[in-house]
Amino acid sequence: MSKPLIHLFTDTTSLVIKAGTSLPVMLYWGKRLPDGIDLEGFFTANHHPVPQARIDTDTLVSLCPEHARGLFTSPGLEGSRQGDSWSPEFTLEETTLVNNQVLFSSRDTRAGLKLVIRMGLNTTSHVLETSLELTNEGDTPYQLNKLSNTLLLPTHAREIMYFHGRWTHEFQTERKLLDRSGFILENRRGRTSHEHFPGMMIGQPNFSETAGKVYGFHLGWSGNHRFHAEAMSDGRRYLQAGELLMPGEVELAPGASYTTPTLYSTYSNKGLNGISQNFHCHVRAEIIRFPEPEKVRPVHLNTWEGIYFDHNPDYILKMVRSAAEIGVERFIIDDGWFRGRNDDKAALGDWYLDQQKYPLGLQPIIDCVKEHNMEFGLWFEPEMISPNSDLYRAHPDWMLCTEGYDQVTIRNQYVLNLQIPEAFDYVLERLDSMLSDYDIRYIKWDMNRELVQPTHHNRAAFHGHVQAYYRLVDEVRRRHPLVEIETCSGGGGRVDFEVLKRTHRFWASDCNDALERQTIQKGASYFFPLEITGAHIGATLCHTTGRQHNHDFRGITALFGHMGVELDPASASEEEKRSFAKYIALHKSLRHLLHTGDHFRCDTAHKASQGWGVVSTDKQEAVVMFAQLDMPEYAMSATVQIPGLDPEKDYKVQVLEKSSSDIYMKQCPPWMTEPAIMSAALLEQVGLMMPVMQPESALLIKITQV
Repeated sequence: MSKPLIHLFTDTTSLVIKAGTSLPVMLYWGKRLPDGIDLEGFFTANHHPVPQARIDTDTLVSLCPEHARGLFTSPGLEGSRQGDSWSPEFTLEETTLVNNQVLFSSRDTRAGLKLVIRMGLNTTSHVLETSLELTNEGDTPYQLNKLSNTLLLPTHAREIMYFHGRWTHEFQTERKLLDRSGFILENRRGRTSHEHFPGMMIGQPNFSETAGKVYGFHLGWSGNHRFHAEAMSDGRRYLQAGELLMPGEVELAPGASYTTPTLYSTYSNKGLNGISQNFHCHVRAEIIRFPEPEKVRPVHLNTWEGIYFDHNPDYILKMVRSAAEIGVERFIIDDGWFRGRNDDKAALGDWYLDQQKYPLGLQPIIDCVKEHNMEFGLWFEPEMISPNSDLYRAHPDWMLCTEGYDQVTIRNQYVLNLQIPEAFDYVLERLDSMLSDYDIRYIKWDMNRELVQPTHHNRAAFHGHVQAYYRLVDEVRRRHPLVEIETCSGGGGRVDFEVLKRTHRFWASDCNDALERQTIQKGASYFFPLEITGAHIGATLCHTTGRQHNHDFRGITALFGHMGVELDPASASEEEKRSFAKYIALHKSLRHLLHTGDHFRCDTAHKASQGWGVVSTDKQEAVVMFAQLDMPEYAMSATVQIPGLDPEKDYKVQVLEKSSSDIYMKQCPPWMTEPAIMSAALLEQVGLMMPVMQPESALLIKITQV
């Protein structure tokens, strides 16, 4: 039964959609509208005008904009039947509303196309999920070039915050005004990418962490994507997001369908903190599925920066014992364990244990790990194949490439074509065999290169590779349901809500430099909760930047995530071991708060500093980190407002740890030397006076309700 006006709502948010005979149109999306008001009468009387010298009827920016209706912006659907049916015009046939989820079914009978739009507003997380499904109901193939989710935005949405980066420098943010024309962000690398994370914030100018009306967007897809935000000449604004398809990549045979990746969107009138808290809530409730939900997130040791390719089982046993002494709970052997893998130039694809390195197999190491009450994990890069490998010599035709062209190597490797059934089965068998032969409870699943000119069955194969990867992970998890999987792609190159439906942690960056991690982890926190964000204490000398930081700055930075260490504890000094053990123990004492509470970021007055924290859901306690990233802008420090506490309560404020000496101050703020009782309302509105700190240092503050 058709419903002319649809109102989806939560405690904080309303979404009003007009569903007539054409495709549905968003009329309002923002703060919750009052109960009992006449929405039908209001929007009928409040219709926007039709200006002179334009189309004579109202042109609608629908949930899938159509050129056929006189809209000269980016259409939601692009495609044809060898040039025919290139500009469809859909008629809405059915609207189904159930439990805050609505399905709009429409057709263009001349073009032979059926379009279904699905929208659901989660009443707990306030996150809107949107997807489109196109079905070819004609008698000939339909070449699909584009199908994107489109959401209309209010006129005050004039500033964009988007994300960029590169290897070891992920989740960087930039802002730009959306005043005229459009802004396009595209990723063509075949994975989620370091360079263009599929997320965006759009809001009123100068929105901050704690203030402003903001809309947040994230596309759940681990491949190519395209975001298009536009301010039209008539002032209307919209955001469009979908998979970026290559020419000829998707052709729908008669009866076949294509469904877009899900666009996750949310609204906040409390700035960016409201956006990230909504996304975190949604990830916790709807996306992540831990094999053992009640289990705490174990502290990791990953061997990569400790030993690289130099695998000696006797020495690794020393590392295991040293790891246990400092409090590690999961021990992971990284790259270098399989046959012929002595550097990064060979052996990917040959997933057999190197018997020369491990003559007794992995079992003695796993036994030692378990004797010390730790779990064992292992690194794989299943989608890759080295030119210098037994697998490539036997099956060069399994390489993902375009026949007749020389495939470029990236990091000395090719990509395996998992769309070839035999290649898929080989990798699955190797993973299944290792997981069956050994008590491996964790996989670090890496992907260290992009896709270049991928072709399968004479068509571009970006889409097909992502789908094959999903199938492979799903099948591994079906066979080994207790194994947890980390998504890693040279660091944070493949993390999104879709891959997280089948994995349990992501590696935010291959850079463990604490200064870089301050920015990287802040950027990641807009979308992902701390308990799935891999954050490690690295070695004193960071191999990706050449910088050195003291134990405390590294330790405080790594606290805020799924904590681990990436180093060799067996060769560490006693002082270093005591420091690692201290911060691991501190993390464990704060772990429940960090991994279940509400994460927030503070607005800071000085550019060279930042603050963030977590407050418990019952507002009984909070932990706050303040970091001085560069030289202070001014001789005097500033206050930091701390949001999220109970404004009716008082709290004890005290220093937990600090990584900076007090040489910049003759006198500290008094609360630093003796715990102080302070009003939550004053902490949020006036703020807590920070000390003057050295560059590249941090302060950890505990706040407890009294």
